[in-house]
Amino acid sequence: MWNELKDRRLNGFKFVRQFPIGPYFADFLCRQKRLVVEIDGSQHQGSDYDRRRDEFMQQEGFSVLRFWNEDVLTQLDQVLETIVAALDGRLRNDIVASDLRVVIGRKNVKSDS
Repeated sequence: MWNELKDRRLNGFKFVRQFPIGPYFADFLCRQKRLVVEIDGSQHQGSDYDRRRDEFMQQEGFSVLRFWNEDVLTQLDQVLETIVAALDGRLRNDIVASDLRVVIGRKNVKSDS
């Protein structure tokens, strides 16, 4: 995956890897679009830790895309197309499916109360 994301290879968007966000690390991050891309193994299925992590990142204004390792290995073109759709703003709603998780970031609005 890193070979596809590094050096602005994906539509000119710059990604970094293993970037710290609060107490967590993003596998890949496009800072300009505040998009985190995570690649997970099957041990992450239904993970409460991952759900809390995604919620934290969302509260910080990041969107999170989660893909399975298997999909990156066997359907890389579709994975990259989904990432481009998120970068282009074509994914606007949260999506949770057995083979994909998209959590759209919300701007962190702090009240004075």
